[in-house]
Amino acid sequence: MSIKPSKAVVGGIIPPMVTPLMSDNLSLDIKGVNNLLEHIIAGGVHGVFVLGTTGESTSLSYKTREKLINETCKIVNGRIPVFVGITDTSIEESLQLASFAKKAGASYVVAAPPYYYGLGQEELYKYYWKLADSLPLPLFLYNMPSHTKINIDAKTVVRLSEHSNIVGLKDSSANTVYFQSLCYLLKSKPDFSLIVGPEEITAETILMGGKGGVNGGANMFPKLYVALYKAAIAKDLARVEELQSLVMDITTSIYTLGSYGSSYLKGLKGALATLGIIQPYIAPPFSCFDEKEMREVVRNIKRIEIEMAKVL
Repeated sequence: MSIKPSKAVVGGIIPPMVTPLMSDNLSLDIKGVNNLLEHIIAGGVHGVFVLGTTGESTSLSYKTREKLINETCKIVNGRIPVFVGITDTSIEESLQLASFAKKAGASYVVAAPPYYYGLGQEELYKYYWKLADSLPLPLFLYNMPSHTKINIDAKTVVRLSEHSNIVGLKDSSANTVYFQSLCYLLKSKPDFSLIVGPEEITAETILMGGKGGVNGGANMFPKLYVALYKAAIAKDLARVEELQSLVMDITTSIYTLGSYGSSYLKGLKGALATLGIIQPYIAPPFSCFDEKEMREVVRNIKRIEIEMAKVL
């Protein structure tokens, strides 16, 4: 049987937390986890999401995932909601991780579609319904077609929103037409939270009726993304334009260095290392930037900090 979750609407800026790792690229950096969590909480964020794409969840052992969940919940200590990614190709593994998250003190779980077999929409609907029936925590759907090969159709989302334990969707498709369709089709369900992943369109989607952003840049500069969220909620378009320019500077000068499919992760972790918050290490099969690229990260971060001081 599904549980009846709180009807509090989830929104705001919820950083998809990177997973701080030690130099062996596999073991969890506990000091880094503490540093990063205190940094983002001090920035006024509205929650934290661990074990998502930015958190390298699929590259981590289940032992490391559980350790990260435990440490996160212990450090957060109820100050903000903790969202835990439970995406897996096995529903049994997703349920076990959700059970662990519940015991640790998490608030929500987040699941993208199983990403090996190609599911049809009816199969996807039945999968999510069965998953939500068995979960001990409220579920956020996670639309990430670039990584899962499956787009959760808008009509499927509407059908799934009828489940009492499915409370929202994080959309990382970067398709604003899709997001606008969701806002329109779900306008009669204001407690179903539609939150966007790509930070480049967070303000735009809030103006459409979205509830917030799960933005990687909020690991580095949480105050910037919280300020952007507040400006969009207030429909202060001049302020949105001012802050959006900084967001675009970050995405174009930090996330796109080099010619890697993993440039986003390399740049984000390199920037956080430059800020003295975590170490830059990334779990295999990826690795951190080399010295030449790190010099460029350092140069860009210093410039962005100067620009940010002028507007925050």
